[in-house]
Amino acid sequence: MAADFDPRLTPARPDIAASHLAGKVKAARFVDGVPYEVNDPVAPMRRAPQSDAPLDTEALMGERVTVYDIEEGWAWGQLENDDYVGYLPANALAPPALTRSHKVSAVRTLAFPGPSIKLPPLHGLPFGARVELDRIEGALAVTSAGYVPFRHLVPVADRGSDYVGVAERFLGSPYLWGGKTSLGIDCSGLVQVALNACGIHCPRDAYMQEAVIGTSVPASNFQRGDLIFWKGHVAIARDAETMIHANAFHMAVAIEPIAEAVARIRDGGGEITSVRRL
Repeated sequence: MAADFDPRLTPARPDIAASHLAGKVKAARFVDGVPYEVNDPVAPMRRAPQSDAPLDTEALMGERVTVYDIEEGWAWGQLENDDYVGYLPANALAPPALTRSHKVSAVRTLAFPGPSIKLPPLHGLPFGARVELDRIEGALAVTSAGYVPFRHLVPVADRGSDYVGVAERFLGSPYLWGGKTSLGIDCSGLVQVALNACGIHCPRDAYMQEAVIGTSVPASNFQRGDLIFWKGHVAIARDAETMIHANAFHMAVAIEPIAEAVARIRDGGGEITSVRRL
C-alpha cells in the first residue's frame, strides 16, 4: 500500500482492493464493493477475520458498510459513517432493504417480541441504533427490531444540541477499547457517538479527530465542549474545571477535574497535544 494511505481508512489488502484505488495501491485484483447494512444491534469490527482478533470499532444497527470480500463467515469492508476498514461477522449484515426512519435516543433500550413489556426481550439496542418504524401500539413502537418503547426513539433526522450532555449520559459505562455503546466504550468512541448525535461528523480515532475537528485554542481557559487531546487519548471539557472521558484509569466513563487528570497523565509521560474548539 502507498505510504500516504492510512490502512485503517483504505480498503486495500495485497490480494484485493477497492476498484477506486486502482493505480493508487498495489493489489492482486480490484473489485467493486457491495452495499450492506448492519442488522444486529451491534457488530464488532475486528483487525483480522477471527473472533479473538483486536476490536477496532463497533458498527451499530442500521449502519451502512461497503463489503469487498466475504470469506469463512467474515465480511471485509468499509463503514460509510467514518470510513473505517475491517472485518465484520458476515451474519451480522444484510442487504439494505429497510427504511431506517428512527434511531434509539435512550442510552440503551430493549426490543420485545410482542406488544408486552412482560415478555422476555429479544435483545438490547444501543444509543444510535437505527430501526424501521411500522406503527405505534400504545406505548410501544412496532419496528424492524421488535416492539420498542416509543419514547426511546426519535426520527433519524433528529439532532441534539449539546454533545457534552450526550456524553454525560454514558457516565459509568465500562471502558472498552474499540467500544461504542453503554456496555463498553473508549475515549474516541464516546466523542464520536456524542458528536454524531448532534449532527457533527466525527472520525473514529483520537488522532483523526484531532486533525480535523474544530480549531486549535490554547490549553487554558477551557470552555464547555472543548476537546482535550493527548497522544492516543481525548476528553471533553464540561466547563472550565471538569472534563468527561472514557479512560483506562477508572476503567469507565468518568468525570474528573481537568487539573487532576492533566497531572496524572503527565506523571505517566503524557502532555496535552492540543485543545480543539468547535
